[in-house]
Amino acid sequence: MAVVVASVLAAGALAPAASARPAPGSSSPSSYERVIPPLTDDRGRTLTLRGWNVEDKSNRGEDALTAITERHFRDLRANGFNFARLLVFWDDLEPRRGQYSERYLRRVERILDWARKHRVHVLIDAHQDVFGPAFGHRGIPEWATRTDGLPFTPNPDDWFSEYFEPAVQRAFTHLYEDPDLQRAQAAMWQVLAARFRDHPAVIGYDLINEPMGELRAGEDLPTAARRIEAEHLTPMYNRLARAVRAEDRDTWLFVEPTPIVGEAVPTGLGRIQDRRTVYAPHFYDTAMEAGADYDPDAGWIEAYEAAVTAYPARYGMPVVVGEWGPLNNALPNMGRFYREAVASLNRYSSGWAGYVWCYGGGYCAVDERGRFRTNKEQTATPYAPAVAGTVRSQAYDPGTRAYRLAYRAAARPGVTELSLPPSPKGWRVTVTGPAYVLGAPSRGGRPVVLARPGAEVVVTVREAGRYGRTDHP
Repeated sequence: MAVVVASVLAAGALAPAASARPAPGSSSPSSYERVIPPLTDDRGRTLTLRGWNVEDKSNRGEDALTAITERHFRDLRANGFNFARLLVFWDDLEPRRGQYSERYLRRVERILDWARKHRVHVLIDAHQDVFGPAFGHRGIPEWATRTDGLPFTPNPDDWFSEYFEPAVQRAFTHLYEDPDLQRAQAAMWQVLAARFRDHPAVIGYDLINEPMGELRAGEDLPTAARRIEAEHLTPMYNRLARAVRAEDRDTWLFVEPTPIVGEAVPTGLGRIQDRRTVYAPHFYDTAMEAGADYDPDAGWIEAYEAAVTAYPARYGMPVVVGEWGPLNNALPNMGRFYREAVASLNRYSSGWAGYVWCYGGGYCAVDERGRFRTNKEQTATPYAPAVAGTVRSQAYDPGTRAYRLAYRAAARPGVTELSLPPSPKGWRVTVTGPAYVLGAPSRGGRPVVLARPGAEVVVTVREAGRYGRTDHP
């Protein structure tokens, strides 16, 4: 991490940018929000995804994915979430070249069945950490790892720094440039797409997690990141998009920049030649990942938001942030961080997945009993998972525990869905305009709104304990 910080500071990338935050009291979308399209479903409804990553990094081989249970999806849904980014590993799927594990595919399918049962959308993420098992991590198989004999020195106290080891960087170069590895990666994705293209829980494929690459002599990190994104990642994503589309014509494809985007460095990615592509950056601050508290005066959230929205605005792509959330979530300023981070993410993205839904300490969202750990309860708020129409504005006020959605109903009849997290005080839902609510929420739930086609509708959700009644009119 020290290498990352030094390189980015040298390039001036941490200088606060002009605030991308709307003016106080404004509910109008900013310029980038008007040009970044929303994620949509097969009925044309505007989707919002709220959820968490789900993973099993500990088990592999015959035990792969066994740490993930139905409880994960039952608890996600019970807390109002509708989205899971499921980590899958190429080294488990294809442990020997050309031999795909049917056991692994069945376990992925079982997980997807649980998600479907509990109405959770799943993004299948081809995950890698420090390339893969050749370097003591997970991801790209050892048989697909080529280092040209360059050195690798593990650093257990700072695993991210291992990305800058010569052997790891060279392995990425071979993955991007060697024709046989290009074909192998495409074939792996075709196996997944052919198997899961018709599964109703699957909303998308994340083609590779946090891709990195090889720095050239004298090149600073932001420059290297933009070059890698332009020269290696863009062609790779276009190759993989063509491969997936040979098996699956409709499922959303999620593409990531390098993780250097977390330091508010604009991406160098070019156009992805696919009509259903989502920009999926991660939202991590180097200082907080190294253990520091949130610094509200540093301007990091504003700088990140300004930088990360330029690419999807230029190419007309929805945004879903695939990972976010600090390790030390109970530090003094972390309550403010969660409030400001959630507000920022909700301004420009169609959704996000926190890291990670597990039961314990560290990055886990909840403890062993399933209770939110400090400050992470701020991720569970009212929202509209699907809107049958054009969203005019939507916002949640954590101070008053109130959510407001304004939209123009579609020309054809459709159902707008709400998601309300559990609340001991209950919720009150009101609607203005020619519309009505079905399903009275008391402690939490999933009411729906039916509106006259073309009508202007405003939905307001308030925590009822502050306002009296616990049902809708």
